[in-house]
Amino acid sequence: MEIKITSLDNIHEVARQFIAAMGDNTVFAFYGKMGAGKTTFIKAVCECLGVTDVINSPTFAIVNEYRSESGELIYHFDFYRIKKLEEVYDMGYEDYFYSGALCFIEWPELVEELLPADAVKVSIEETANGERIVSMNP
Repeated sequence: MEIKITSLDNIHEVARQFIAAMGDNTVFAFYGKMGAGKTTFIKAVCECLGVTDVINSPTFAIVNEYRSESGELIYHFDFYRIKKLEEVYDMGYEDYFYSGALCFIEWPELVEELLPADAVKVSIEETANGERIVSMNP
């Protein structure tokens, strides 16, 4: 699946399409360069799921926890600052990744070997005109 974000004006529409395509999957690994819009898109997805908390990148905390409108847990990870896999082991990543809760992961390439086999790869790429292409590969 591939969807285009033409501007921030249609990001919530794209987020709704993304949610409709998520199916029963729970772990989503977001790939994209710095500034591609991973955090912004995850924020829009969480808002469309009814999260009312402030949603920001968990760069320093590594993981933020939110609740959807229906009470569903959502974990948002940012592994950008991870230096060693031991840090991820120490935080008990398995309790999150295999919890059945939604997991949105930024910078998954740094923990690639720990991702569940059924993690869905999502890439966000910026085009020359500033649009973003969101691709989901189950």
